[in-house]
Amino acid sequence: MTNLTPAHAATQERARASARLVLRGMGLNAVLALAKFAGGILGHTYALIADGAESLLDILSSLLVWMGFKVAGRPPDANHPFGHGKAEPLAALAVAGFIFLVALWIGWHAVHEIVTPHRGPHWATLPLLAGIVAVKIWFSRRLHAAGETAGSTALGVEAMHHWADAVTSGAAFVGIAIAVIGGKGFETADDWAALFACVVIAFNGVLMAGRALRDVMDTAVPDQIEQRVRAYALAVPGVRELDKCRVRKSGLSHLVDIHVRVDGALSVRAGHDIAHAVKDALLAAPLHITDVSVHVEPV
Repeated sequence: MTNLTPAHAATQERARASARLVLRGMGLNAVLALAKFAGGILGHTYALIADGAESLLDILSSLLVWMGFKVAGRPPDANHPFGHGKAEPLAALAVAGFIFLVALWIGWHAVHEIVTPHRGPHWATLPLLAGIVAVKIWFSRRLHAAGETAGSTALGVEAMHHWADAVTSGAAFVGIAIAVIGGKGFETADDWAALFACVVIAFNGVLMAGRALRDVMDTAVPDQIEQRVRAYALAVPGVRELDKCRVRKSGLSHLVDIHVRVDGALSVRAGHDIAHAVKDALLAAPLHITDVSVHVEPV
């Protein structure tokens, strides 16, 4: 299907814009990973090295999200008449699983460092971590805002992922500060901080997985979206009242199945025209709707 409807073209553009933002996040993680590795090696802190390793793994998980957007932006075809939107929450679900593995990996190595005597961290790593936390929080908020605008679960998951990175770096900051201030006997404080960060990362993984699963399982959209759909449909001339109205999220768009009641004395053609007007009104509404099924019933 080569001819895109305006609704599908808008969805495709949102997918492209989201993919570009994810690419920027990958570039940011690459730069921060190098800074973390350098700071961790020179500053003798495993928490920062683990944080750098997580940033590298984040690039791989972001690549999954980027691929999900590339697929989700494709128009409907013979095999996918409702589009490819499910690729977006599936990518988010894969990232959530990836995060659990990252938490397990960091936790395993943190425990190893706790039981292995080693040199304490250097104070110079603290300004580096403060800058990393600030950058991560800023980019997380940017992704969250973009996700809300585009109606994207995957961008929301990416935002939570960057926020989890900020928490990890913040925990490392606290641990290193304790180790530096405490001196001898507090060398493992940053390793305990890395272990604490694992719990935070895993908890965020649960939240991310739940959000993605809701989309995959076609959980009902928030009530305010359904009410807006009903309002647009009721505003169409000839629609007396509404019966059923079901709205589900498919990636970056919504699919609507609605039953409208019209005057039973109308001709089939007149009823069809009203149904078509309802469909056109919903597709034109600013609700990211790409497909509408309208059922006409007599009052």
